[in-house]
Amino acid sequence: MRDFSYHRAGSADEARRAATLPAAMLLAGGTTLLDLAKCGVTEPEQVIDISHLKGLDDIRVDAEGAYIGALARMSHVADDAGIRGQFPAVSEALWQAASQQIRNMATIGGNLMQRTRCAYFRDPATFPACNKRAPGSGCSAIGGVNRNHAILGTSGACIATYPGDLAVALTALDAMVHLGERSVAIDDFFLLPGGTPEKEHAIEPGEMITAITIPASPAARRSTYLKVRDRQSYEFAAASAAVGIELETDGRTIRDLRVALGGVATKPWRARAVEDALKGKALEPEAVRRASLLAVEGAANHGGNHYKIELAPRIVARAILNAGGAA
Repeated sequence: MRDFSYHRAGSADEARRAATLPAAMLLAGGTTLLDLAKCGVTEPEQVIDISHLKGLDDIRVDAEGAYIGALARMSHVADDAGIRGQFPAVSEALWQAASQQIRNMATIGGNLMQRTRCAYFRDPATFPACNKRAPGSGCSAIGGVNRNHAILGTSGACIATYPGDLAVALTALDAMVHLGERSVAIDDFFLLPGGTPEKEHAIEPGEMITAITIPASPAARRSTYLKVRDRQSYEFAAASAAVGIELETDGRTIRDLRVALGGVATKPWRARAVEDALKGKALEPEAVRRASLLAVEGAANHGGNHYKIELAPRIVARAILNAGGAA
């Protein structure tokens, strides 16, 4: 890790101005920034501390929805009674992310700004070819060991899997990311790699995340997050699904359905084809399983990650049936 200067911002406006300087980075919880700096991937010249700024850690839930400040800690949001009651998928996703120590330190804004990364990205000394680190250098994962890599949203430049859990739940529930003077739908906030995998977020110089809002809905109240991984804790998902469902008064017909996938794509992946196929239909296991196959339409098999093409629809179907009480 190289030396850097430290600046304690006096306000959000001051932090935004300072962050426009070359090689300057914001510091909140620090769990991602310091980790990548130790790997030699991130080399900031100046770190701007925003962790103490007032008013950016609020958590409010009312009849309209949830407001979550960017500096709210992951563990605080996960344990908030309003979030647990009105947006259970968000709470469940947070509790299944990282470790307790990291959840106590990491912030919501920082979690959304974490890099989409893989083992090749994190090891520049051994694998200099990484288009995220050095655009145009190539992708070591293509043709390499890629069991944990993405099958959806990939390009010839990058197949790294988006690693987070929270953003998957937020994507299913149509959250908005507030950047100061501008707000962006979360599905648009995360970018596909295309030919520019180094650009992962729709955030411009002089902007920073100030809050997340989630609209209230019956589907959000009846939501869940299901994560399958190689080990029980502190592990990225092999595949995950966030599902919200609203049933008609007959208790069996699907009025509204929200589905997003994690662990299988280069960004949190909204499975709208699955939603469209099941809305207005009866919540029946066989129909749900058939529709869930649509979640991996267009999936790319890179060898080691082929198992995800079968795993992901199973996770989606199980999450839908769990949320609907038909499991």
